[in-house]
Amino acid sequence: MARKTPKKAAAGFDGVDIGFLGSRDEPADQRTVESRKKLRESLDAQIQAFLKSGGEIEEVPSNVTADPPKKPSSEYGNRPI
Repeated sequence: MARKTPKKAAAGFDGVDIGFLGSRDEPADQRTVESRKKLRESLDAQIQAFLKSGGEIEEVPSNVTADPPKKPSSEYGNRPI
């Protein structure tokens, strides 16, 4: 399996690709306390900018799913006589 390599860095993040930092493809030797600290600071800045622009953060209960349960379909007796 080919390993993903970091592409172009996001603006204002010291040349580190933010999308790659949080991925599971990031090698363990590149996961440092400093890289995680930069990632957290970037996320905090984005959250603050979102809140300042009028956005709201809504906490969704853990038991809520995107797809509601579907009624089971029956295939019994649907062939022509």
